[in-house]
Amino acid sequence: MNSTASVSIPAMNELEAWFDQRFEEKMKQREAARTPAMTIIATKGTLDMAYPPFILASTAAALGWDVSVFFTFYGLSLLKKNLDLKVTPLGNPAMPMKLPTGPAWIQGKELPIPTSVMSLIPGFEGMATGMMRKTMDKKGIARIEELRGLCIEAEVKLVACQMTVDLFDYGKDDFIPEIEEWVGAASFLPRALSAEVNLFV
Repeated sequence: MNSTASVSIPAMNELEAWFDQRFEEKMKQREAARTPAMTIIATKGTLDMAYPPFILASTAAALGWDVSVFFTFYGLSLLKKNLDLKVTPLGNPAMPMKLPTGPAWIQGKELPIPTSVMSLIPGFEGMATGMMRKTMDKKGIARIEELRGLCIEAEVKLVACQMTVDLFDYGKDDFIPEIEEWVGAASFLPRALSAEVNLFV
């Protein structure tokens, strides 16, 4: 005799409703207990583009997220022991910035020079880098070294692209010791697949 035959239809419906409710509760508990994860792919090594990955990573880590940053191509220079980051007007139409110092009549004014002309002026890259640093210091913006240090303290996983290391003939002693892994894209992508947020900068 079938054992389910003795269970009435209303009882079965009640059991299914109870199961559905418990399943939903358990899924909500599991979701609430899960630590959000974020991955960032950092590809650029200029001073201005060094800020987004470190600001986003340190902020997410401060919120309790599990954060990994994959540094590849020119972004790999952000993991070097000695940072020598610059700002370039070349290919950056948003480059005109306000002068941080100078007489009152010019301070805070944008340079009325097209970026195509800026890129041709000898020494302009150094001047633009100096201006950017001065503006950031004046506004109390942390230096890249400090932001990177905050990420390390917050246990952000710094991942170096092994292919880029080989491509540019870097040695591992050129980089900070806090790098968690030296891997290729195939090893990093599964981590990105399980993260809720994936960013490319």
